[in-house]
Amino acid sequence: MYKIGIDLGGTNIAVGVVDDQNRIIARGQRKTHSPRPYEQIFADIITATEDAIANAGILIAQVESIGLGTPGSVDKSSGLITYANNLDFHNVPAVAVLQAHFGVPVYIENDANAAALGECLAGCGGGSSSFVMITLGTGVGSGIILGGKILRGVNYAAGEMGHMVIIKNGSRCTCGRRGCWESYCSARALIQQTKDVMMNNQSSKMWELCKDDYRNIDGRTAFIAARSGDAAAQRVVDNYISFLTEGVVNIINIFQPELVCIGGGVGNEGESLLVPLRRAVKHAVYSRGCEAQTEIVGAVLGNDAGILGAALLDE
Repeated sequence: MYKIGIDLGGTNIAVGVVDDQNRIIARGQRKTHSPRPYEQIFADIITATEDAIANAGILIAQVESIGLGTPGSVDKSSGLITYANNLDFHNVPAVAVLQAHFGVPVYIENDANAAALGECLAGCGGGSSSFVMITLGTGVGSGIILGGKILRGVNYAAGEMGHMVIIKNGSRCTCGRRGCWESYCSARALIQQTKDVMMNNQSSKMWELCKDDYRNIDGRTAFIAARSGDAAAQRVVDNYISFLTEGVVNIINIFQPELVCIGGGVGNEGESLLVPLRRAVKHAVYSRGCEAQTEIVGAVLGNDAGILGAALLDE
């Protein structure tokens, strides 16, 4: 038997057929073209899923279940996507639509939670029973696995670690509060931090990397320049890692998980990011005197984490 994972994003609909070894054996894809009526988007989800099934050379009778990872808030008890701002979804009956068409059990989950489950069970987590994934992308996303289960909260909205405040009355966040972790550790925040330092350091190698146009700055600019010995870039990196440390220490102090996984675009910096982060966290966590310590690791599944996590949903 096989499982199907659907990763619904603001740009792409990605579908994978997953075997019992947690391998994606076939795929289907469509553009999301949001915002538009949910009926149109779900018609494309169905088509992409049918393509994946055909590409796998299997029948729907061989599919055990379908899982959908979606942006926004979900109500698992009703199968609704209650709100997804980037898709303009309000109370979309996602489970009912897919179940009516395919006739197999359908499960739904927030996309960050699905990605965390994918990394935990099929990626860097190795099946760990306590696992937190942090995604450093346009925002700061997170998913929390405790006792082998996704922590969802009373309203299925748990895990918004990007919106814990690390600096009182700090920078305004998109959520309306000030000083949120996301305001300092998202890729968007890192780009702004890079720009601010560049404006006062006209000889920095970062200008060469972005072709003398600050509009070309991305989340890698400072890291690349720092590796070549650029002092201004190193200040950007050190400052960013200090902000990242604050949030990771808070997470470890609260949950004491076996693993904290760092993913997303900034997370792709790998050991250039993780080595100094581990060093800083080691000296700051409350549990530093304990023999057992949380391990900080990099994500390994990339964009497949959402597909695999969705496929592995079972409740």
